[in-house]
Amino acid sequence: MKFSFLFLPIPVLLLASCGSEPARRTAQTQAAPLTVQTTAVSTVEWPAIYEATGTVRARTTATISSKVMGYVQQVTVQVGDHVRQGQPLITLEVRDLDVSVRRAEAGRAEVESAIPELENATAAAKANLDLAQATFNRMEELAAKKSISNQEFDEASARLKAAQANYEMTRSRRTQLDSKMAQVDQEVRAAGIMRDYAKLAAPFSGVVINKTVEPGNLATPGAPLLTIEQDGLYRLEASVDESKLASVRVGQAVEAVIDASDRKVNARVTEIVPSVDSASRSYIVKLDLPSMPQLRTGMFGRAIFPMGMEKVVAIPVAALMDRGQLQSVFVVEDGVAHTRLVTTGRRTKDGVEVLSGLNAGETLVVPIPQGLQDGARVEVRQ
Repeated sequence: MKFSFLFLPIPVLLLASCGSEPARRTAQTQAAPLTVQTTAVSTVEWPAIYEATGTVRARTTATISSKVMGYVQQVTVQVGDHVRQGQPLITLEVRDLDVSVRRAEAGRAEVESAIPELENATAAAKANLDLAQATFNRMEELAAKKSISNQEFDEASARLKAAQANYEMTRSRRTQLDSKMAQVDQEVRAAGIMRDYAKLAAPFSGVVINKTVEPGNLATPGAPLLTIEQDGLYRLEASVDESKLASVRVGQAVEAVIDASDRKVNARVTEIVPSVDSASRSYIVKLDLPSMPQLRTGMFGRAIFPMGMEKVVAIPVAALMDRGQLQSVFVVEDGVAHTRLVTTGRRTKDGVEVLSGLNAGETLVVPIPQGLQDGARVEVRQ
């Protein structure tokens, strides 16, 4: 079988293909124009904002450490556990501290045992003083009548002075004993406090976010063992450019967006760190966030600071077409609708900010009728 091939000159093919383009344009020209409504692009005043990124952190965080040195006997919590205020967390070995308490209590018992003996001695000294005083009074009366010798009067006077000295000495010993008792009481309380330091409890209700201790470890004073953050109270620490320092103040109401929850919430500036980071040229602004159950330390957030008003190009939402990552509008020029790609910014319920692609004064199709194509002839309905 033989095959026959028909060869046409290339100019003939080109003329055939090009001949269809004028026909298509003629068809479009002959098509009836589509009636549309339009609006003019204009600039409007919108609130100016500054957006700063930051990190969510707990308002109150406590690092649990020991005040005494000792081996860890028990750890009752794990990372992620919720704890209540006063709940025992860590227990240390307390044998040495128990010895100190018993030693202090033995010292107090020794002082207490000396109290009855000293009280008896004081009572006896008081009785001797009373007797010596009565004897001296009688001798003084007899001496006035010349009924006794001077020797006897002097002896009575000496016995009175000795009794007074003995009584004062016993009272002084009692005062010293009372001071000693107060001292040993303080020692007992101090030893008890040191023993209580072996039981570490939660300072407030919250959640354990870090744990660096296990039973058997040696706990040293000041070394971090657990970290607890107060549950439910968080703030956003945002990095703000130094050029915006004059526009931010304590007590200012701002909006915060937590990306993980995709929510915009009302926040308030509670603290401005006065130092500026020399590398990033920014400073930290702390904003208190409302209570949100899904908040966690370390989440990413954005703070939106109001900066007055500014003029922007804005269009109605109905004039914008969203196709994937691309946004476009229909611009009317000489009765023909042309597709124009635009870059958008902020959005409100009724308007969209246009960052690029449009100029004030251009005419947009709004709303966009079904079937409108790029290059279609349109008739504007007033």
